[in-house]
Amino acid sequence: MEKVRSTVEDGIAVVTIASPPVNALDAGVRAGLAEAVRRADADPAVRAIVIAAEGRTFIAGADIGEFGKPPVPPSLPEVIDALDSVGKPVVAAIGGAALGGGLEVALGCDARIAGPAAKLGLPEVKLGLIPGAGGTQRLPRLIGAAPAFRLMADGAPTSAAEALKLGIVDAVAEGDLLAAAKAKALELAGTKRRTRDLDRQLQPGGREAFERAAAEALRRSPDLPNIAALAEAVRATFTETFEAGQALERARFVDLVADDRSKALRYAFFAERETARVPGLAKDTARRPVARAAVIGAGTMGAGIAMCFANAGIPVTVIETGEELLARGLDRIARTYASSVQRGSLSAEERDRRLALVTGKVGLEAAADADVVVEAAFEDMDLKRQIFGTLDRVAKPGAVLATNTSYLDVDEIAAATGRPGDVLGLHFFSPANVMRLLEVVRGRATAPEVLATAIDLGKRLGKVPVVVGVCRGFVGNRMLARRTQEAERLLIEGALPHEVDAALTGFGFRMGPFAVSDLAGLDIAWRNRKSLGQKAPVADALCEAGRLGQKAGRGYYLYPEGARSGVRDPEVEALLQQVSARLGVTRRPIPAEEIVERLVYPMVNEGARILEEGIAARPGDIDVIWINGYGWPAWRGGPMFHADQVGLQTVAARLEAFAARGEPALAPAPLLCRLAESGQGFAGWTAPGR
Repeated sequence: MEKVRSTVEDGIAVVTIASPPVNALDAGVRAGLAEAVRRADADPAVRAIVIAAEGRTFIAGADIGEFGKPPVPPSLPEVIDALDSVGKPVVAAIGGAALGGGLEVALGCDARIAGPAAKLGLPEVKLGLIPGAGGTQRLPRLIGAAPAFRLMADGAPTSAAEALKLGIVDAVAEGDLLAAAKAKALELAGTKRRTRDLDRQLQPGGREAFERAAAEALRRSPDLPNIAALAEAVRATFTETFEAGQALERARFVDLVADDRSKALRYAFFAERETARVPGLAKDTARRPVARAAVIGAGTMGAGIAMCFANAGIPVTVIETGEELLARGLDRIARTYASSVQRGSLSAEERDRRLALVTGKVGLEAAADADVVVEAAFEDMDLKRQIFGTLDRVAKPGAVLATNTSYLDVDEIAAATGRPGDVLGLHFFSPANVMRLLEVVRGRATAPEVLATAIDLGKRLGKVPVVVGVCRGFVGNRMLARRTQEAERLLIEGALPHEVDAALTGFGFRMGPFAVSDLAGLDIAWRNRKSLGQKAPVADALCEAGRLGQKAGRGYYLYPEGARSGVRDPEVEALLQQVSARLGVTRRPIPAEEIVERLVYPMVNEGARILEEGIAARPGDIDVIWINGYGWPAWRGGPMFHADQVGLQTVAARLEAFAARGEPALAPAPLLCRLAESGQGFAGWTAPGR
């Protein structure tokens, strides 16, 4: 099938990319586009050229399937250089998404006309790469280096209206897009205004603004090689010719394709996309409408969940047991939005629009008109069963009933109702209005349409929904429990809190386990342990001494005068000595490498058990959960990907050594042993029957 076709109308060559649905820039599209433009340039009847596309997408980017394969000419940079070299103006008619190479094609044109629904962006950073077909050189010349760098470093697409403000497009056509593009082409006939020849980035203050933006991005992501490469390539627009800058960009792009950190980022990107494929759930499963929501509980989590709905434009009722608690929760929401306005991340008008979607009521009867109800009460099974028993009576037929529990049995909660098919878990992560991860917990009786509705709702709320099964802690918290247990053992054996935290931040986490515990509050886990009859000698002793974390001014660390960053506390280090002596443990120095192994490998081992039990469908699902919910460094690809890079034989051997030292729970899981023996790795594993 012809992937690019061309017609001549009134002196305008209309070159149409016809490779729907995404019009990816594969070899056929590249060759067809280059040839069509060449013919139009040679045709004396043609005065100008318009590039358009079939379907709802302009060009969604490169053909990812060609990654790692020998290049088939012409390359994308060669195609875009051909657009530069024709003697006639070229106008892009952008009706839908112009992403990655698609936007680079548009930047190679003399003008760009967008439809109102168009989305434009250079998301290569999310693949661990940078634009590789001139994007880092043309976009800064078009809109300025600082805004161009921010757009590329963020990777998120921008709307047509915003693209017009930035200067990426020349106009937004409210009516006939192709007619508007042809009119622009005729307007430019006889002229040529190549993006590469513009000098917007050379305006006064442009270099300083760019350097500030680059420094901030590098501060936030010091371990991401693509951010450093992006800054270097954009900086070349100030110091190099276009040709030299483009050569630098291409060299850095090629380097990144081979970089292990970049490979991990690409793996994480595709693993996130794969989570949408849910075993046993047909694509055409019916969805239930969600026009109104209710959230039970106005505490920190409930308020954050309510904001998620308001942010997505869904009216939400926040429900509490009393007026005082309700007022406190609504005030928490208002203050959070006010802070966003103060920071400049939200306009006052948008704040008011979102606040208008939030109402507060006392009593569960207020959930009667909600299409989805999310319970965010305390982690107490009796309380949750009571709430769901009442919801069974007051919620309308067909309403999705969700619990935000982080570890309790969703099936037991569902059994408190007469409609267990309507019940599932929606485990938001704190702060709920910020964190991307949403564990969607499929209960034994959860109806397929309820599961499908919850997944779609998660996406609508801007989350990354990952379907998991029912067990204590689901996926993320179940694995975290293993890390927490091992962190406690490290302290008993001889490590100090700052040494453990430093080892994990050195690995790539933003915070270590003890800094995180202090931030969250040690009493939360303490209550959980007591309810289960479990002990943690060090953590329990700290709680008994009133050392509950930052809110108490002391936990694993000391927080003088309300400081947010803790400092070493001699009292804690003396307490560790006492606990070790009481348990008969001779303390020893523990190197950072061993600390990392003992924190990470038990998590991997638990992940293997989770896979074998069917709690998670894929190793990639586990990795997506840890990257988006627990701060795992994306450039390491997730715990299961990391284990494959280390080698499962190595991981299994180290776990056997830990078990032999008196930790039998760390014996390698059967699946881990099988994969280590076969040399297959988690990457080659698929669940039985799939």
